Amino acid sequence: MARTASVPRTVLTALLGVVTVALLSAGCGSGDTPAQAAPAELNQADLAVLPDLNTFGKIDNAPLDPAPTAPSTGKVLKVTKELPTYDKPGGKPFGKLPTLQVGSPTWVPVIAEQGEWAQVLLPSRPNGLAGWIHTPGATESAPNPYTVKINLADYSLDILRDGKSQGTHKVGIGKPEFPTPKGRHYLMASIEETKNTYSKYVLPLSAHSDSHETFGGGPGTVALHTWPTNEHIGKSDSDGCIRVTPETLTKLMELPLGTVVYVA
Repeated sequence: MARTASVPRTVLTALLGVVTVALLSAGCGSGDTPAQAAPAELNQADLAVLPDLNTFGKIDNAPLDPAPTAPSTGKVLKVTKELPTYDKPGGKPFGKLPTLQVGSPTWVPVIAEQGEWAQVLLPSRPNGLAGWIHTPGATESAPNPYTVKINLADYSLDILRDGKSQGTHKVGIGKPEFPTPKGRHYLMASIEETKNTYSKYVLPLSAHSDSHETFGGGPGTVALHTWPTNEHIGKSDSDGCIRVTPETLTKLMELPLGTVVYVA
């Protein structure tokens, strides 16, 4: 059910609202250093003290996405070893990307590049975090022609390939008191649901609820998933997750991890 060519494979995962997957149970520029300069090698002790950049993390004073509405670069990176993430090329590390996100390989979308440095979106709180990674020897790259656009006002989700619509789908969104967060997010990880029956698969985003600091003991991760019936499609009655039909979920499951999802 997933692509295995030049783009990374996705299968699915995650949570918010009523989502309580067992694992989660329960959102540019260069500095004075030349852009091509490699960072000083961090020893294991220094790397160990950096916080993990995952859906459970909250990183204070980290850079934010400088252009949340900018077009996707069409490139994703797989993290092949624990990777320090910097506030600017050659700058200060503020966290580290692990090789797995909730059991799935870590793929992140590239939003800018300078030499051997790539600026990527990150999955921790607050929403819209971004950072720079030095790519040689620590990542694999792949083209990704897909993006997803979600329009909250008309309850629509559009899957695009090379900027051309592959079909528009109706969705359900968060209640007014628990709104689905806007911004430039991405498909973060994938897990087959084993505890709940509302959705066989769940797609978590890099986004978190701005209303739920936690939910059901988890980090309030926003996700794409189905519901036992389709009566919630076209309505605002979730706790922030995006509810889709089984047919829409099948199409979303074909998209690579790291696919950029714009919510407006």
